[in-house]
Amino acid sequence: MTHVYRTTAASAALLAAVFGVAGCGDSEAGSMPGMNHGSPSTPVSAAAAFNAADVAFATQMIPHHQQAVTMADLALRKATTAEVKNLATAIKAAQAPEIEQLSGWLTGWGKPVPTPGEHSGHTMTGMMSPQEMDDLNKATGSMFDRMWVEMMIKHHQGAVAMAKTEQTSGKDAASVALAKKIQTAQTTEIATMQRLLGRLPTA
Repeated sequence: MTHVYRTTAASAALLAAVFGVAGCGDSEAGSMPGMNHGSPSTPVSAAAAFNAADVAFATQMIPHHQQAVTMADLALRKATTAEVKNLATAIKAAQAPEIEQLSGWLTGWGKPVPTPGEHSGHTMTGMMSPQEMDDLNKATGSMFDRMWVEMMIKHHQGAVAMAKTEQTSGKDAASVALAKKIQTAQTTEIATMQRLLGRLPTA
């Protein structure tokens, strides 16, 4: 993910915010001189630019990822299948840093960062309802494993849909690159979970 963190657009946007010049609206940021992380005197090749789709992607993906991390933590405590625990470990390792990355972009763009639980009641694509999360928390044994995999497949499918929208409608290069990465990684994990589901007991 290092190359995404160093993407010119994200760097310029964050540094513009630090120097108080990122007063842009929901559509696009105005052109401004940019600088990289290493040397404030070194210009970048392009000015930071983002649009409303980029903001929506980051704002929605943060709580989406937060719920996935919560589900991963549950699996690490309760799952009885090694494959489920391995998936939970991988999901948490990938998505927790992406939450920080997306939060940094929103801050750099002068946009609010969602707080944990802020969107818990939303019907965002693939998000589990509070009742579903409660049911998952109460499940035990092999039924927990099956319920977790079924829910995480749905959750990943929602994230893939959001990532596709960003690639079609977004403008910020770093955001679009992250969306492509999310789509690729989570599509692979969906296939893995679908295969695993066939091996888990149904009762």
